[in-house]
This record gives sequence, C-alpha cells and structure tokens, in this order.
Amino acid sequence: MHIRALPIAVLAATVALAACKPQPGQTAAPAASVAAPAAKPAAGQADDNLNAVLWMQRAVEYRASTETIYRAAADKLDLALKQPNWDALVPEERGNPAKGLKPAVVMDVDETVLDNSPYQARLVRDGKEYDEATWDAWVAEKKAKPLPGVVDFAKAAQAKGVTILYLSNRAVHLKDATLANLRSAGLPVADDQVFLGLGTVVEGCEQNGSEKNCRRLLAGRQYRVLMQFGDQMGDFVQVVANTPEGRDALLQQYHDWFGERWWMLPNPSYGSWEAMTFNNDYGQPREARRTAKRAALDVAP
Repeated sequence: MHIRALPIAVLAATVALAACKPQPGQTAAPAASVAAPAAKPAAGQADDNLNAVLWMQRAVEYRASTETIYRAAADKLDLALKQPNWDALVPEERGNPAKGLKPAVVMDVDETVLDNSPYQARLVRDGKEYDEATWDAWVAEKKAKPLPGVVDFAKAAQAKGVTILYLSNRAVHLKDATLANLRSAGLPVADDQVFLGLGTVVEGCEQNGSEKNCRRLLAGRQYRVLMQFGDQMGDFVQVVANTPEGRDALLQQYHDWFGERWWMLPNPSYGSWEAMTFNNDYGQPREARRTAKRAALDVAP
C-alpha cells in the first residue's frame, strides 16, 4: 500500500498529511512530507532503496514471486466460494453475518495490484524521499503497470461472479486517476464504488490514521470477503502497535490465514516494517533513521 505505518496515535495525528501512501504502498504512515527535505546525496552515495527498487524492476525472481502468489490464490477460489462460512475478515471487523452476501475479494492497490517502482526509481535517481506532491503527480500520470499475475487472477475471479474491491491508502481525491489506471492496466472495475480510498467515510466507525479497519468493515456490510491481498500487515488486520512484538503477535495469531484467506505480496522498498525500526518517527533526519535501521540488523557472531 502506500503510506507509512505508524502506531494508531501517531497515525491519527498525521492522517491529513499522509493522505496517500508514503512510498508507494506503505501501510499506516507518518507522512514523509513532515520531515525536512533530504539533501540530494553526493555522487556515488548509497541510497537505502537502490537494491530494493532494482530487484522489483529487474529480477525475474520478483516476477516469479508475484505470479506464484496469484496462481496459488486462483486455485483456492472455488474452495472459498463453495464454503458458505468462508470469510477473510477478522471477527472484530465483521459487523454482520457474511453468509448469503455477494462474494468479493479485497485488494490493496500499491505494490499489490499496481507497480509504482518507477516512482521509487525517480526518488533514488534524484536523492529524494516520498512527498505528497510528487506522489500525486505520479498517480496523475496513470502509468503504473499491473504486477505479474494479478490481471489473470482478477479476471478469473470476475468470471466466477466475484467483485474486486480496491481498498487503498491512496487518498479519495486520487480516485478517478486510480480507477483510470486500473482499467488501462486491464483490471476489472465494476463501478466507481469499488474504490475505498483513504478518507472514505464509514458510518459508525472512527477512522484511526491510515488504518483500514473501518473500510474493511464497510466492505463486509455488502460482501462476503473471500480473500484479502496486500503488501503490508495493515492490509489485512488493524495494527494497533507497530512494534516488533505487536507485529509478531499478529502473524502468530493469523498464521493459518496466509496462503488461504490472506495473500501477502513482497515489497522490500517501503512499509510499516521499515518504520518499526525507527519508532515510526519519519520526522527524524534521514541519517538518524538509517542509523536506527543499521542498529536493527541481526549480526549474529
């Protein structure tokens, strides 16, 4: 997704600034725009994101990974459809019985459906960091390509009567450009209502920063959610504490859902996993964040 992941309290304070995603696809996010503009690195200076973006753009291993995930998910569709009690929403986000509702699949957009690595590559080239202005400009270009495997999966789901819902941390003002990009990429878009962007009002649910729980609740009011797809833990369940312990606990709690109801796409470029290492504080200078990330490395003797 594309908004940096932060603890709920911090996210709530920064949601107005982090309306989209910090770095394409980030989950809850402390807007990078809060931090002072980073100076352009000197020639040859390392950029934390170079290898990650290069891997996503050039490695056949990345393409193989996304295709593997979407093919495996397609193989599970019939099973999910046949079981009336199959539901991919956690109980806390299922506000009404799912049985009898129309089937749907919930998909994050950035780095789950659409590939925004060209935007990240520009940041690497220019020595910049994510900010809302450049991100909005990139979205307006409507040039993001689909991840390998996603179009075939989405069309197969559509052919079985499954609605594709795009639950994204792209802000609601980016709706038209996003839907146009999805359509041009060959993805099924039933109507304008299938886009649930950041800022979507959900009656009876209070939005916490860029967390997606309210919008998942909204999706569940109309659909039986067969599967969820994302590149961040927050694309599947609310992350109350974006700490190593909090994230590990969620993984353990829902371990059996991955590869069945939940499908995680690889994203080494940005995300709440990164923010976790520097206490979710994007207001720190880049070098301070880098120091914290280096300190988080496991260099076992």
